[in-house]
Amino acid sequence: MKNDVVQVSIKGVLPTSNGCALFLGDESKAFVIYIEQGIGNSIMMALNGVEKERPLTHDLLDTLCRGFQIELQRIIINDAKEGTFFARMILSMENELGKKIIELDARPSDSVTLAVLQEAPIFVSRAVFEEVEDMTEVLEKILSENNDDDPPGENPSGDNPQFPF
Repeated sequence: MKNDVVQVSIKGVLPTSNGCALFLGDESKAFVIYIEQGIGNSIMMALNGVEKERPLTHDLLDTLCRGFQIELQRIIINDAKEGTFFARMILSMENELGKKIIELDARPSDSVTLAVLQEAPIFVSRAVFEEVEDMTEVLEKILSENNDDDPPGENPSGDNPQFPF
């Protein structure tokens, strides 16, 4: 698997006029997947460990997995067609009947949210990673502009709440 996939991390989540831009990448490259605003918010809440009064859909799925001792081993963003990305979730469960591993088709945004909640690794197929446009400079420019916009003393760490990485 190591040669067929690239491990990535979340580099940023930025609101856009139509939803959110989810930046994923490694030290050599970052790319963007456009997602719904609500899922972008869910990812940010999961990254920041925000406690909610009531569980959101991803929290419910996480609780079900944990309750049935189902572990999200990894997610793989395995395909991209005409700007739409596809992902697979690899889940495992072990009980008195043995070990079971299943692979589910899922949206990358849902997969990433659950991966954050379960602290599971995120992979991208090498073919997809090589095909996507490198957005590293765009991300760095956005981060730089956002840090320049912070009033002195208001954000002493230099961290941008939309990019807590």
